[in-house]
Amino acid sequence: MSKPLILLIGGGGHCHSVIDVLELQNQYQIYGIVDTSSRIGSTVLGYPVLGSDEDLPQLFERCTNALITVGHIQSSALRIKLFKAAKNVGFMLPAIVSPLAYTSRYAQLGEGTVVMHHALVNANARIGVNCIINSKALIEHDTKVGNHCHIATAAIINGGAQVEDHIFVGSNSVIIQGAQVHSFVKAGRLHK
Repeated sequence: MSKPLILLIGGGGHCHSVIDVLELQNQYQIYGIVDTSSRIGSTVLGYPVLGSDEDLPQLFERCTNALITVGHIQSSALRIKLFKAAKNVGFMLPAIVSPLAYTSRYAQLGEGTVVMHHALVNANARIGVNCIINSKALIEHDTKVGNHCHIATAAIINGGAQVEDHIFVGSNSVIIQGAQVHSFVKAGRLHK
């Protein structure tokens, strides 16, 4: 039985990491990549760049699953724009979890969220749509991560913390238990 196809929207560095997760997970067959029109015909880790954002309706005719694989550091605006464009066309955006990650069966993941290698998402954590839970991040029990967030490598969100929509939490930062996060958190910071 063949695996369902999935289209990756964005062909940069984050896409490389997501390809690795998808290949290891082995639940989807990568159909190809959407990137800028100048990259059409090239490849990303061996997968063809099939079109640009304008080609999403035609690509949907062959492949109905997609994932936003553009990164998010300074702003989530491009990820949000692409997520909305994919939804408007009709794409399904599955949550993807690396087989090297742990996600509690009591946690909730929104559509289009990706949990990268060696991340931990504990019981009763709620993660919104179109989020990146990056490698070795820890999302503790009873936390809430809003929509379109990026929890960067080795960041720790402790129990009961709340991260608002569109927030970037930098690598090796620590959000203490019960804290409210309303703005960008730099790498290596303690947020109380």
